[in-house]
Amino acid sequence: MQQKYQSERLGIEPIPKLLRNLSIPAMVGMFVMALYNIVDTIFISYAMGITAVAGLMISFPVLMIIMAISVAMGIGGASVISRRLGAKRENEANQVFGNIVTMIIIVSIIGIIGAFTILEPLLILFGATPDILGYSYDYMFPILLGTFLFSFGFATNSIVRSEGNARFSMNIMIISSVLNIILDAVFIFGLKMGISGAAYATLLSQGVVTVLLLRYFLTGRSSLTLSIADLKPKFAIIKEVFSVGLPGFMQQAAGGIMVISINAMLLRFGSEFHVGLFGIVQRISMFMLMPLVGIMQGMQPIVGYNFGANNFSRLKETVWLGLKSSTILSTGIFVVMMIFPKYFMILFSSDPEVIKAGSDAIRILFATAFFIGVPVVCGGIFQALGKVKESLILSMSRQILFLIPLVLTLPHLFGVNGVWLAFPIADGLSFALAAVLLYRNRKIILREDEIVEPLPYQEVVTSSAQ
Repeated sequence: MQQKYQSERLGIEPIPKLLRNLSIPAMVGMFVMALYNIVDTIFISYAMGITAVAGLMISFPVLMIIMAISVAMGIGGASVISRRLGAKRENEANQVFGNIVTMIIIVSIIGIIGAFTILEPLLILFGATPDILGYSYDYMFPILLGTFLFSFGFATNSIVRSEGNARFSMNIMIISSVLNIILDAVFIFGLKMGISGAAYATLLSQGVVTVLLLRYFLTGRSSLTLSIADLKPKFAIIKEVFSVGLPGFMQQAAGGIMVISINAMLLRFGSEFHVGLFGIVQRISMFMLMPLVGIMQGMQPIVGYNFGANNFSRLKETVWLGLKSSTILSTGIFVVMMIFPKYFMILFSSDPEVIKAGSDAIRILFATAFFIGVPVVCGGIFQALGKVKESLILSMSRQILFLIPLVLTLPHLFGVNGVWLAFPIADGLSFALAAVLLYRNRKIILREDEIVEPLPYQEVVTSSAQ
C-alpha cells in the first residue's frame, strides 16, 4: 500500500509541498555528486598537476557517450513509466522497466569490448596529445570495464524519481559520492595509484550503488517489479523509451561534441594549460547548476503523472512554480559567480596564474547566468510530457545550434577568450528559444481544466494534441 501511495501522491498532495519534497532531495543528491566531481578534480590537480586535469578532460567525451545512452534510457523510461502509473497501467510500467534493464546489459557488453579495441584511437581522435594520452587512457579503461555499473546507476535512479521516491534517489547519490571521495583519497594519495586510482574509486562506489538499487527493486520497496518475463525485448517499448529519451541523449552527446570542440580550440589558440583550466571551470559550473537540475528533476514526475491522469490544473501550477523557482535560483547563481570566482579557483590550485585565468573565465562564462533556469526547466517539462520534438530542439539548441558554432568561430577573433564568450551568448539564445516553445505549447501546459476521471493514455495524448 505504501508503494502504491508513493506514486499516487503525485496527483494528490499540494503542488508547492510536493515540488519541495521532490526537488530538495534531488538538489542535495546532485550537489553531493557535483561535490564528488570537484573533489576528484582537486585531488588530481594537487597530486599530478593541471596536465593530468587536461587528460581527464580529453577522456570526458568517452564517458559522456556512456552517460548519453544511460540518460536516454533513464529519462525516457522515467517519462513513460510515470505516465503509465498515472494512467493506472502498472503492468505496462513493469514491462518498460524490464526492457530498460535489458538495454543496459547490451550497452555494457559493447562498453567492455570497446575498452580492449578502440579506446586509445578514440582518445587520440578526441585530441589527446602524447603528453596527456597516458592520463586519459589510465582513467577511461577501468571506467569502460564497469559500463554496467554506470549505466544501471544513471538509468534506474531516474526511474526511482519517476515513481516519486526522491529521498531514496538522494540517498543513493549521497552514498555514491561520499564513498567515491573517501576512496579517491585512499587510492590517489594512500596507494599512489595516480589518475587510475580515481577511476577505480568511481568504479567501486558505482558498484555499491548498483547493489543498493537492485535490492530496492527486488525487495518490494518500489512501485515497480522486475521479472524475467519483462526482460524480453519489445520493439514498441524500446522505440517509445528512446524516442522520449532522445533529447536527453542528444543533449549529452552534444555535450561530448562540445567538449571535443572546446579542447581543440583551446589547444589551437592556447595550450594544454587552458584545457586543464577548462576542466576546473567546467566542474565549478556543474556544481553551481545543480539546484536548477534538482528543480527540473523534481518537476518531471509531477508533470508526467498529472498529464497521464488528465489533471491539467495541477500541471499548470507545477510549471509556473518551477519557472519562478528556477529564475530566482539562476539570478542568485549569477550574483555569486560575479563576486566570488577567485575563492572557487583557490580550492583547486595555489598557482596564481591558474587562479587569475580561472577567475576571469568564470566571470565571462556566467555573464548571462540569470537566463539559464528557464531552458533547463522547459526541457524537463517537454520530456515529462513526451513531447519529443520540442524537447529535442531545446536540448540541442544551446550546444549544437548555438554553443559549438560560437566556440569554433569566436576564438579566431578573441583568442582563448572567444571560447569563454561563447557560453553567455549561447545561454541568452537558449532562453529566447525556450520562451518561444513554451508560448507555442501554452494550450497544453497552461490548461486550467478541472480534474476529471483519468482517460486511457492514448486518449490523453490525442486530446491534448488537438
